[in-house]
Amino acid sequence: MAVRRVVPNVQSEAVQENREFYGLLGFEEVMNLGWIMTLASPSSPTAQVSLIARDKTASVTPDISIEVDDVDAAYALMRNSGAEIVHPLQDEEWGVRRFFVRDPNGRVVNVLGHI
Repeated sequence: MAVRRVVPNVQSEAVQENREFYGLLGFEEVMNLGWIMTLASPSSPTAQVSLIARDKTASVTPDISIEVDDVDAAYALMRNSGAEIVHPLQDEEWGVRRFFVRDPNGRVVNVLGHI
């Protein structure tokens, strides 16, 4: 299993203000679903930050997102390790398959793959 990108998720109700702030550092909007916006560096597209007001289908908001090439394998590894699954593995309407798991620090990790 390979990691494709790691994206911090900044929980905020001030999404537009954050868009402008991170824009000063060179980030540009690459995705906006209304409840989450992802900004990326044009010169290094995997350098990203997501601004999230609330998660659309989960009861918790993830602290970090990790895209992997095989989300089903990642899910099996986490489940078999005894890690706490916070949000079940499922396909989302915006084109990702994902689950949330809690890390040893109590942070919620969104592990995903594009469908």
